[in-house]
Amino acid sequence: MCRLIHCCVHGNAQPTPHILREQQAQCLQQHTGSAPLNTAIYNSGAACITAMSENLTQHYVDACQDLNQPVNSFIAEMLSQAEHLQPQNSTLKICGNNRLVNVKRVTDENVLALCRVLDKNGFIRDLDLKYNNITDNGAMHIANFLKVNSSLLSLNLMGNDIGTSGAEHISKALFDNESLKSLRMTGNKIGNKGGMFFASMLQINSTLEDLDLGDCDLEDTTIHISKMLKVNSTLQEIHLSKHEMTDFGIERLCEAMHENVTLKYLDISCNKITRDGVKCLAKLLKANTALEIVDLTSNRMEDDGAMYLAEAIGLYNRSLKALSIVSNNITGKGLKALAASLKANDCLMYIYIWGNKLDENACMAFADLLYTSRLAPSSTDVQPYIVDGRVHLAELSHGLRTHYYWTPSYGSADNKACNSTIEVLNNLDDNDTNN
Repeated sequence: MCRLIHCCVHGNAQPTPHILREQQAQCLQQHTGSAPLNTAIYNSGAACITAMSENLTQHYVDACQDLNQPVNSFIAEMLSQAEHLQPQNSTLKICGNNRLVNVKRVTDENVLALCRVLDKNGFIRDLDLKYNNITDNGAMHIANFLKVNSSLLSLNLMGNDIGTSGAEHISKALFDNESLKSLRMTGNKIGNKGGMFFASMLQINSTLEDLDLGDCDLEDTTIHISKMLKVNSTLQEIHLSKHEMTDFGIERLCEAMHENVTLKYLDISCNKITRDGVKCLAKLLKANTALEIVDLTSNRMEDDGAMYLAEAIGLYNRSLKALSIVSNNITGKGLKALAASLKANDCLMYIYIWGNKLDENACMAFADLLYTSRLAPSSTDVQPYIVDGRVHLAELSHGLRTHYYWTPSYGSADNKACNSTIEVLNNLDDNDTNN
């Protein structure tokens, strides 16, 4: 088996993923003396993965020596921990906001060495590099890695210093990459031009399912994103938070989504959407599109917008599973209408309302939903309590993705009540598999 692992992993020249797979099959045939069976391929593949994972730290040290750069102790520590991962949990987290270890944030030169390691160790499926010091140069190294890699499924670059040039490098790499399914660019100031690079890429790419361009210094680039949504048939989740999006922008998105049958999660939080924009969204929901999750947090729909949504939810829509309308200047009138719509709709299971004007009408309406078990306590962000015979609502730390920008140091980061999108999307995946 040692000869087999050596043949699969330590070739004289760096093989492409396609050649590597062929070499692995040839090694199996030489080792067994016959054509490899499925079980033999599986067992040998597991052995190769184990061998590769056990050498992550040493490969990193060797790469640093080859590049004549110092070893980043934080990266070495995270790679050492990753060596003990099981293949099904192959996530490498090198997060610059890790409070449990001594963090030395990842730089561009560190990225080059890390990419060399990952290029030789294909068992890592998820790479988390959020909150580091990666700039456009580091993004170029990552892009070069993505062009040849066929195993990475998820890449998180949130909160780095990547600009327009870096966005161009990464988006161009995704024209060729056929494995990456999730990319988070949140908080990188790529600007309008960077956003257009990604919109253009998604008109060609047929693999990416989840893209986050929130807080990227984009100013209502929804025209380009709308054109992309009309032709893209694989994207299931898009985050457009803090885009300076106006009613005009949401109108263009809704027009495109009438033609899109795959997008399930639309995040348009922290924008400038008023009742007129929400009216267009309500019209879209009446058509029962593929949308399952809508995040309207921190807009300004007010009561009129809430009434439009209530009509769509109560009378027409049976596909929406989760809705966040936190901090939208809605009073009891609008919230009461939404509560009534939930009684007529048994498909919408999660709703978040904190940050609005929770007057007595709103409190009584949502308390009734909870007391009658129409809403589970874990499915909303409020909890009723009574003082002097009057119903009030207290805030709970529940939401669509409470742990999206940070994760707790202790305990589960995937708490379903705090991150209901995980539950909703997992159920959707299960349903798709069963169908």
